[in-house]
Amino acid sequence: MINNILNNTLSPSFTFSQSSLQDFVDCARRFKLRYIDQLHWPAVESEPVLENERRQYEGQEFHRLVQQHLIGLPAEKLSPLANSPQLSRWWENYLHTNFNLDSACKFIEFSLSSTIGKFRLVAKYDLVTIHSGGKVIIYDWKTSQKRPRDEWMAGRIQSHVYPLLLIQGGTYLNAGLPIKPDALEMIYWYADFPTEPSHFPYNSAHFKRDSENLTGLINEIFHHQHFPLTDDIKKCSYCSYRSYCNRGIEAGSGEETAEVDLLEVESNFEQIAEIEY
Repeated sequence: MINNILNNTLSPSFTFSQSSLQDFVDCARRFKLRYIDQLHWPAVESEPVLENERRQYEGQEFHRLVQQHLIGLPAEKLSPLANSPQLSRWWENYLHTNFNLDSACKFIEFSLSSTIGKFRLVAKYDLVTIHSGGKVIIYDWKTSQKRPRDEWMAGRIQSHVYPLLLIQGGTYLNAGLPIKPDALEMIYWYADFPTEPSHFPYNSAHFKRDSENLTGLINEIFHHQHFPLTDDIKKCSYCSYRSYCNRGIEAGSGEETAEVDLLEVESNFEQIAEIEY
């Protein structure tokens, strides 16, 4: 039944993001249902429902607090807005972390896009800093309840899209000078694990590989005719389309694994954030 809904054509005006590319990598069927068929299927993604809804909301509030602080609003004025135990903990962890930003040029909550093949690719950055000597750092705030393995984060599409786009489209941030791949680093900072960030230095070899791989992935999606279900049934427990695809009716538990928890519970916020200009 699913294969007969609408057609398998991706609009030439479609704009890719790390979330849509990750959806295709994780489950081609989910990509089709969400982005081609544009099917809204409001199944619960993760249990307990209210707790995960609250976590997503507080994740958005945390990003907003950090943004306001970075643009110059004093911490003492913002702290009363961290009005829940979890949000207050994240906020205090942030305030007590030295990111060495005093002498850096900061670019906060902004979007970049670039052409990849026939399509555009867009990303929204939490923070990019440019330091004396040309060092450039991408910071991304994560509020997942468990700290994922660095190896798993290294494989996420975001870890490849964000550095690539910054190099391709971020020259204007650097006074018109190209951003050198070897001067770039991406850091995931975990609000619940403030002393355990993930560091991913970049280089020219990474840039060449990411450009080729992402171009190939986007071309593959564009020419895809069949969008099969994932073979990894575990991912279906955290997908809002699972009952539609006859992959179960019960939501997965947010307590199972850090990787799956980060994959689905945070993905809603990431998708929203990327398309807000």
